[in-house]
Amino acid sequence: MTTLTDRNLILRLRQGDFEALGELYDRHRHMVYRTALMITGDIQAADDLLQDVFLRLHRFAASFDVQRPLEPWLYRMTTNLAYDWVKSRNSLLGSLEDLADWLRGSGKNSPHESLEERDEWAQVQMAVSSLPLNQRVVVVLYYLNDLSVQDIADILEVPVGTVKSRLHYGRQALKKKLGFGSQALSDLQYERP
Repeated sequence: MTTLTDRNLILRLRQGDFEALGELYDRHRHMVYRTALMITGDIQAADDLLQDVFLRLHRFAASFDVQRPLEPWLYRMTTNLAYDWVKSRNSLLGSLEDLADWLRGSGKNSPHESLEERDEWAQVQMAVSSLPLNQRVVVVLYYLNDLSVQDIADILEVPVGTVKSRLHYGRQALKKKLGFGSQALSDLQYERP
């Protein structure tokens, strides 16, 4: 059995094939959910935004340019909806323990190690959630989703320099909030081409 491309699935969706939407959902739901969760910091909001993104994909399938890849559109839709959610609710972080468990997956550590890791994740999540929204979105897309600066610029429809600036200031704020010295945060200094 051959795996259909996103393009083929969108073409099938245009013809009313809801199984195609299900396949697209299964293929991309983790990326959409993870992005929404890290931007909003709210599990329920991430669930709602996940559904909303795929409802919009269904609604706009007829106008989607199948010559372009789907993932940038999904990132753009997710970040825009998450951005709107945060702005409209001025939300604070939801359940940090659930977030840490989800990001870490099923742990095989001792209870003591798990508690330490949860505390570290909670600190990181609180630091990320306290960033200004434009920096938070860029940090999440860059570090959590492993997107390049150019990809982020394309998704957010901003210049590359703006993305680099937001990353720079986001890293500086995270260093300060997490109490890292300039040498201890070499991982956050890493730049992909």
